[in-house]
Amino acid sequence: MSTTHTLATPEADIVYDVHGPAPAESPRPPLVMLGQPMTADGFGVLASHFPERTVVTYDPRGLGRSVRKDGRVDHVPAVQAEDIHAVIQALGAGPVEVFGSSGGAVAALALVTAHPAEVSTLVAHEPPLVGVLPDAAAADRAGQGFRDAYQANGFGAGMAAFIAMTSWQGEFTEDYFAQPPADPAQFGMPSEDDGRRDDPLMSDRSVAVSAYELDVETLRAASSRVVIAVGEESIEVMTGRAALATAAVLGQEAVVFPSHHGGFLGGEFGYAGQPEAFAKKLREVLEQ
Repeated sequence: MSTTHTLATPEADIVYDVHGPAPAESPRPPLVMLGQPMTADGFGVLASHFPERTVVTYDPRGLGRSVRKDGRVDHVPAVQAEDIHAVIQALGAGPVEVFGSSGGAVAALALVTAHPAEVSTLVAHEPPLVGVLPDAAAADRAGQGFRDAYQANGFGAGMAAFIAMTSWQGEFTEDYFAQPPADPAQFGMPSEDDGRRDDPLMSDRSVAVSAYELDVETLRAASSRVVIAVGEESIEVMTGRAALATAAVLGQEAVVFPSHHGGFLGGEFGYAGQPEAFAKKLREVLEQ
């Protein structure tokens, strides 16, 4: 059972879903699941593995069902953190537990930085933070490469370049940059240009996510327990390396989860992980 709610703020109408029992009837605090640019629909399978407790999913402002009213198109972790804060306040059942994936993990880290009392435990799965990498300049160049491909030739070219970047093993060396442009057909992507340049992943609208700078001192001092997670299949690619580096700057070791960057997915986007095993590991970490 789930219910859908709209939280109207001056800048956006934030749509969120409450799955399972009401917070007052849940044996544990609400579990808030965050993605970016992925919306709530990517957490359906993972949420189904926690039927006994309240699970909250949401669409970040400007994505999915959450309509912006502020005239902006950029995705900024600190702004998203305030939206999540507002949702938690509307629930009236904090502090909550949080699972953040990818850009959602970055927004969750910003949430703990700004409102630590609202989060008892955060599991941040593979936050794609470029600045913590030893090859940060090269990684930033690689990121600009797929954005340039998108601007020049559209979705297929951009997504092919993005997949090539995110599947590269190890640091971004000159061997990476010497490769020919990725072929969209190789990844089943369309070669035609649809003319759009507003994709939240491949445009410059989400640069603030990967460029987010951790407030290490505040995070280390926070009352929240922060756990950085990495997929066992992702350790050598950019998001996995960023997770390991993020954990290191926070003075901890990343916890290894089953599968890859989308390990909790059940195939919603043609990118299935191991959701049952992933959920089991998440449950273990949250209950420690």
